[in-house]
Amino acid sequence: MHQRAYEGQCAAEESRHTSVKSPSRNPKLTLFALALGTFAIGTGEFGSNGIIQLFASDLNVSIPVATHAITAYAMGVVIGSPAITLLAARVNRRTLLLGMIVLFLIGNGLSALAPDIALLAVFRFVAGSVQGAFFGAGAVVAAYVYGPGQGGKAFATVMGGLTIATVVGSPLGTFIGQNAGWRAMYWVVVAIGLLAGTALVAWLPRTHDLHGGSIAGELQAVRRLNVWLMVTVAALGISSIFAVYTFIGPFITDAALQDASLIPIALAVFGLGMAAGNHLGGRVADRYENRGLIWGYSAVLALLALIGVAGGNLFVLLPCLFGVGATMMFAIPTIQVRLTGFAPDAPTLMGALNLAALNLANSLGAIGGAVTLNAGWGTLSTVWAGFALTSAGLLLYTVTVARAKPVPRSAHQRSSSLAKAVRPDGGIT
Repeated sequence: MHQRAYEGQCAAEESRHTSVKSPSRNPKLTLFALALGTFAIGTGEFGSNGIIQLFASDLNVSIPVATHAITAYAMGVVIGSPAITLLAARVNRRTLLLGMIVLFLIGNGLSALAPDIALLAVFRFVAGSVQGAFFGAGAVVAAYVYGPGQGGKAFATVMGGLTIATVVGSPLGTFIGQNAGWRAMYWVVVAIGLLAGTALVAWLPRTHDLHGGSIAGELQAVRRLNVWLMVTVAALGISSIFAVYTFIGPFITDAALQDASLIPIALAVFGLGMAAGNHLGGRVADRYENRGLIWGYSAVLALLALIGVAGGNLFVLLPCLFGVGATMMFAIPTIQVRLTGFAPDAPTLMGALNLAALNLANSLGAIGGAVTLNAGWGTLSTVWAGFALTSAGLLLYTVTVARAKPVPRSAHQRSSSLAKAVRPDGGIT
């Protein structure tokens, strides 16, 4: 989902530096360093969901209260993504990436030491504030080191680290937490972050070409109603993915009555669904204006209802977990395409707002699930919170912006995109 959030930024960076030959001696090493960073961030983010039962028990709080740590991380992204993007607009991307890694290490290291749920929530907020700025700066560097016409491909490689985090990092982190304690999971994340930081110091190019620039013009986008409607559609609709993902542990142990050792497997199944859905959703988003979102949201509603009714059966639950991950991710590329279409002159800010919306969805899903659990409606009741939120997002989309037309690009941007975003083979990046 994060890859699509920054494709516009990649294209904008290609336009800025198409005539500049990258000083990077080995672009693949630079991309590897960035991918390792996104892998560390993704493992810390998604791994927290897998150990929620562990730190809830150790800190003597209920699972609904423990979700405050998940919500705090999401709010860190919601607030930090646009804020740091704007405040650090003129900072060299290399400097920004290294600064974000340091803050990431601090947030996760303190999370491992947190003595209570209140401080854990504070430290997760700190860790979350890094995400948007790191991914945005990573988009800039990835597009730059590979040169014109290859920015999208380069950044897809970088974001492969996040995909691997959902399929491998999160399940592995959960396994480590179950066997060595939940704090050990965060120390492992810190260790991966240190490796990523070392790789970034060694392989990020040192060049004035990666200095930032003013994005004052992008702020004009915040005046457009359709931008905020799409942000709301994303936040409401995607929340169901987190009303499920956050509570996979309890689904396995309390609803399906299975051993906790199956939780990492369930997380991996969900991650595989996300990877598959994002790939297919990207193709649909390029061809159709609305189908990806409408089909994705509609399909996930059916799957949520099935989990709510029969999720206590493991052979129903696991395929549905794959399906929820796939169908929600199927919708996300369309959200980004439409959002960028409503603000084509503001790719950087739209990337930050898209990521903020997705993490607001994380917060809404966790909060909604906590509400149903506190009401005593049972473990699987969290999916009905997601059902209500996604239904609201689908309804809002169909009655407001589904038929809205994209904002025409400026003449300068159109000529720049046509001249410089075309690959040698004739394709469009």
